[in-house]
Amino acid sequence: MPTEVALLESRTLRGEQMGRVDVLDKVKSLVMLPDGIHVRTEDVARYFEVSTGAVRRLTDRHQEEFTENGMRVLRGADLRSFHSDMMSLWTGDGVESYPQAATQLRLYTRRTVLNIAMLLRDSDIARCVRTYLLDAEESLRTQYASLDHRVTRIESCLTGVGSALQELGPVLVRMSERLDSLDRKVEMTHQVVGAMSLRLTDVQQDVGRLDGRMDAFAGQLKDLRRRNGQRGQR
Repeated sequence: MPTEVALLESRTLRGEQMGRVDVLDKVKSLVMLPDGIHVRTEDVARYFEVSTGAVRRLTDRHQEEFTENGMRVLRGADLRSFHSDMMSLWTGDGVESYPQAATQLRLYTRRTVLNIAMLLRDSDIARCVRTYLLDAEESLRTQYASLDHRVTRIESCLTGVGSALQELGPVLVRMSERLDSLDRKVEMTHQVVGAMSLRLTDVQQDVGRLDGRMDAFAGQLKDLRRRNGQRGQR
C-alpha cells in the first residue's frame, strides 16, 4: 500500500488517483463557479483553508502537472468571454456581484483540486483527502484480495468437478447403453402387445360369428320341437 509520503513524492502515484475526485466533497464541500466546472484560486484556498499565496506558489512549482489535470490561465479575449459566460449563469444578488479578475484568471477543475490535495503539505483538509484516498485504496486492495481468494477456491472446486466428470464419463456411457437396450426391449414389447391386440380382435370377431351360429341353431332346434309337438297331438 502506498504511503502519504509516497503520494506526495510520486507523480505516477498521483496520476493513478486522478479519477477519485468524488473524495473532495466527502471531505468538504467544494464551491464551484456558476458553470459547475471551474473554481478560482480564492475558492481553492478557501477549500483547503490556506492562503491564496500558498496555492499560487504550489501551482507555480507544479505548473506542468496541474496543466495536464485541467488548470488554465485566462487573459484578454478568453478572459472577457469567460466572464460573459459566467455573468449569464450567475444567480447571485445581481450581475455586479459576480467577481471578475482584472487582467488574468487562473482556473482549476476538480481534477486539479484533487492534484493540489495530493501535494499541499500544510493543510489539514489536504491531509484528510490523502488519508481518504489511501484508505479507499486499501479497502479496494482488501476487496480484490478477497475476490482473488474466492476465485481461487472456485477454481479448486472446478478442478475437482473436472476429475469427477472424467470418472463419471464411463458410468454415463454404460447407463446410456443400458437405456438404449431398455428402449429396444420396450419397443419389442409394444410390437408384441400390438400383435396380441390384433389377435384378440380376430378372436372377438370369431366369437361373434360363433354366437350367431349358436343362436341360429337354437332357433332351428326350437322350431323342430314345436313341429314334433304338433304331430303328437294329431
